[in-house]
Amino acid sequence: MTVVTRFAPSPTGFLHIGGARTALFNWLFARHHGGRFLLRIEDTDRARSTPEAVAAILDGLAWMGIDWEGEPVYQFARAARHVEAALSLVEKGLAYRCYCTADELTAMREDLKARGLPPRYDGRWRDRDPADAPVGVAPVIRLKAPQSGETVIDDLVQGTVTVANSQLDDMILLRSDGTPTYMLSVVVDDHDMGITHVIRGDDHLTNAFRQTQLYRALGWEVPRFAHIPLIHGPDGAKLSKRHGALGADAYRDMGFLPEALRNYLTRLGWAHGDAEIFSSDQAAEWFTLDGVGRSPARFDLQKLTALNAHYIREATPATLVAPTVARLESTGLSVDTQGQRRLALGMAGLRDRAKTLVELAQSAAFYVRSIPLPYDAKARAAVTGDGGALLAELRAALAGVETWTRDALEALARTQSESRSVKLGQIAQPIRAALTGSTVSPPVFEVMEVLGQTETLARLDAALAGRWQEAATGQ
Repeated sequence: MTVVTRFAPSPTGFLHIGGARTALFNWLFARHHGGRFLLRIEDTDRARSTPEAVAAILDGLAWMGIDWEGEPVYQFARAARHVEAALSLVEKGLAYRCYCTADELTAMREDLKARGLPPRYDGRWRDRDPADAPVGVAPVIRLKAPQSGETVIDDLVQGTVTVANSQLDDMILLRSDGTPTYMLSVVVDDHDMGITHVIRGDDHLTNAFRQTQLYRALGWEVPRFAHIPLIHGPDGAKLSKRHGALGADAYRDMGFLPEALRNYLTRLGWAHGDAEIFSSDQAAEWFTLDGVGRSPARFDLQKLTALNAHYIREATPATLVAPTVARLESTGLSVDTQGQRRLALGMAGLRDRAKTLVELAQSAAFYVRSIPLPYDAKARAAVTGDGGALLAELRAALAGVETWTRDALEALARTQSESRSVKLGQIAQPIRAALTGSTVSPPVFEVMEVLGQTETLARLDAALAGRWQEAATGQ
């Protein structure tokens, strides 16, 4: 049997973090078994489904590196097929037309409520002669569900779960306007797409009982179900925006790498021994549903951020240049060829300090800025007074340097510090401030080497002349 899984989001918003993990688990499970991963857009809610939401979901999956086979299946376009399946059940006597009016259904629910019973359809049209149908009432079509016995699901995560059939009423398959319900559409689509494993959130577990009954009525093989616990916040409460229930696009904007987010979401509710950091190829090799826990996973933004910092440190400098340039340019900075060259040369020193791509771009901005640089308050203080005097002396010595390497530049600075009987840091800090506009940066002699002699001297001259801008708040 070829394993076939699917991700079936409703396009009513972005690809939220819980949906992204569901897609990831399905993708990994299919890859582990050498199977197929398909995408279905469940766009039957026409009032809330939008092209923008569809685009956001497709874009989010693509950014995360989750690819699918073939073209996405759009559920609304298959409505005629769903109707056909329901009518076939009516013909076989396994479904029926119900002519209850809205008032009758309301009275039915109120009566059951008054008797302390759960509101459910009482089956009054189940075996009634259609000739009794009232004039002018458009019927719904209901499944003739089994009334005795149990429906059992051998869930691959939750274990064996059972419900008494007496607890399940005859669900609606087609509404009175002839449109199919979600329950019907999902079953027909999963069957027609050849889905062998339905991996989804455990909030769908109750749906699985009704869907199992519908599969059996249609004479189709029931897929294997795997209902994974939902994601909670660090405090154990249901995940909300304050915890990080954002879209994949938000994490991209916050500067997270897709490989870091994949790693984190894979580990969120699934485990392979003590492994915490692993590639997607390793995850696919290891991923089985046996490793999925039954308790809700807890989303921790700090852990994700720490993992992202690891992936940034491990990335080759060249791969970080393009996203850094994109972020710098999104802030209004222009990055020319010279700026890209400096970023490439200086990236190794920049990446070790950054936890996100946003931080990386912020720390790299000085490499691509033009004179006059924005200086923060500490930088302005560092290049004036005694610091300015030390800077002026060093500037004169630097003009004659022939071998512009970090080692040669550090040796020169050490010689100067010894001749003035000051610590190296007392010279290095004014240099850093003059070259970057800040008192925090990669190693200053590395910065000098990356900038080159001409640019370094020009920035020192600007600092000594008091040519700088006041840095904006937070810069």
